[in-house]
Amino acid sequence: MKQKAIILFFIGITIIIFLQGCGERSYFTVEVDNPVYKPNKVFVSFEDMASPKAAHLIAKYRLDTVVNGETDEFKRILLLRHWIKSVISILDYAPHYPGGGYVENILDHALQGQGYDCGYYMRVQNAIMSSFGYVSRTIGAGPGVKGVRDGHHGINEIWLNQYNKWFLSDAKYDHHFEKDGIPLSALEVRDEYLKNGGADILKVKGPERIPLDFDEEMGWDKTKFIQTYTYISWDAYSDIFTVWPDYKQLLLMYDDDFHKNNPWYRSGRLHWSYGTNYLKLVEECDQIYFTPNTIASEIEIEGNVARIQLVSDTPNLKEYQVKKLPGNEWIKTDPSFGIELKKRRYEWLFRTVNFAGVTGPEHRIIVDSK
Repeated sequence: MKQKAIILFFIGITIIIFLQGCGERSYFTVEVDNPVYKPNKVFVSFEDMASPKAAHLIAKYRLDTVVNGETDEFKRILLLRHWIKSVISILDYAPHYPGGGYVENILDHALQGQGYDCGYYMRVQNAIMSSFGYVSRTIGAGPGVKGVRDGHHGINEIWLNQYNKWFLSDAKYDHHFEKDGIPLSALEVRDEYLKNGGADILKVKGPERIPLDFDEEMGWDKTKFIQTYTYISWDAYSDIFTVWPDYKQLLLMYDDDFHKNNPWYRSGRLHWSYGTNYLKLVEECDQIYFTPNTIASEIEIEGNVARIQLVSDTPNLKEYQVKKLPGNEWIKTDPSFGIELKKRRYEWLFRTVNFAGVTGPEHRIIVDSK
């Protein structure tokens, strides 16, 4: 009996020590390789995804049928771009284009056979992509060669959540550029051109992403297309669809060493924006290539309480969502909250959701204990 009592005594002591240890855990955050967050400091506005114009545009042209059954974000974007190309024919340097700049008017005339130049493709693509919840912005580009006819081109950059990057999308020619299977931004195309004439990148066409070195439609080879992006300007206001005709203009140019030493010539003259209030020079590349829909977090742990703060620059942000792992249910969460820590380890996924229902890249937080 005495031996049994001693054993029970030691078992009791062990249980007490274990319970005390549970209440004295030391919690810490685990470093995670999340998508990089870069804040927006220079872009003023994007299309209003909750605007009645967006829903009406999709319904009027039955655009949902274009992407019906396709769940891959990039493929959906390419299908929508291909639809634009199939509807609008190319007509450059016309003395007048009907439609008054309104996207629906442009499409109505295009469906009746009217052709348009690149600026109208740019407007339509910006409107359609934004209506589906994809962050899109309008940009202009040109080769900047003295003594030649204006080579200016209007295109778009669209944010790809699955790649966590911007990519250049040309609706007029239904193409973009890739390197090692990754779609490139306008500035990445420019840098490849300055490096070696774009020898290391592909021009790919259509939803199938078919590589094409020579475009029979224009009679241009790949290098001539790539040269178009020697100079680039981004519109600080990219809401031309939802606010038209009350549209503001402010051009952003990346003022790196190349731009400082090689000013932009357009139609043989310095670009019209130089020396005006319509131009803002930006010296930090990350300010041009901020990361919409992407989350950054701050976690403070005091004892057994964790305080989490989420931040993002998400145009048309509707809400943040969280998924507690293990599990598969996403629920709405406040961007700032506290949680009492009781378990040994916690793991959450967070994401943004915009008013069109498109979700951003997932952001992971792990809290563990010793």
